[in-house]
Amino acid sequence: MIQWYPGHMEKARRQMIERLKAVDMVIELRDARFPEASRNPMLLELAQNKPRLIVLAKSDMADPDVTEQWIRRLRKNENTACIAVDLMRDSKCGRKIIRECLEVMKPKREKQLARGIRPRAVRAMAAGIPNVGKSTMINRIAGKNTVKAADKPGVTRSLTWIHADKELDLLDTPGVLWPKFDDEVTGTLLAAYGSINDDILERNMLAMDVIRMIQNTYPGLLEDMFDAHGENPNGVLKKIAAKRHLLKEEGKPDTRRAADAFLFDLRKGKIGRLTLERPDEENEDLSE
Repeated sequence: MIQWYPGHMEKARRQMIERLKAVDMVIELRDARFPEASRNPMLLELAQNKPRLIVLAKSDMADPDVTEQWIRRLRKNENTACIAVDLMRDSKCGRKIIRECLEVMKPKREKQLARGIRPRAVRAMAAGIPNVGKSTMINRIAGKNTVKAADKPGVTRSLTWIHADKELDLLDTPGVLWPKFDDEVTGTLLAAYGSINDDILERNMLAMDVIRMIQNTYPGLLEDMFDAHGENPNGVLKKIAAKRHLLKEEGKPDTRRAADAFLFDLRKGKIGRLTLERPDEENEDLSE
């Protein structure tokens, strides 16, 4: 099972606990393509029942129908709002997030006004797994490149207050994973979509695991795309290698390079708008 929990993440977790007293709410960024696996279970402990806004990022690469199902599901949680955004292309998403934060905090701010207290800017902790787009979200809210963003995990290493808007102050936090994943599916999805350092991964096995997930969730998609009808995941990789002319010197399919190409296309949305997790609408345990 894939595990990855560097020392800087434990340090960040301790710092987040210390700073939580100073925030009014938590903005939890998840990946719309796998909303459950990109949920950090430590945040429930860290949030201490504070209001939450769950932002499903990269919605442009997720299955839109399933995203709507997830939004309905997550809004059932007490004291929680949820929206889906395209951080890269929607220039107005920053204002949408601010409006949702103010709506989440509306009950508390109305009580303050009733007591004659003028509410200050909302203080929100921005939290999420590595490489989910947190720095990009903050830059959208601020309307400028306030923090460095990169297409790899581990860029943000410290907690920093950012005056993002006159109505919203953000505490930027490093992307944090948790010490042990509950199941192999979570580790596979986090690795496949780039939230775990690629250097520690066996990419052939990872690609085959994801191919199997896609075959189960979107039957026929990969088979049509790569002329791979009737093939198992290893066979699909060979078909990808043949179609991309990724061959070894002796003319055999180079499945390692095919795995790299497949994972690259998956992360960029070139395989299609896929969501590899479905919400359990019947589940009454809404504690996440």
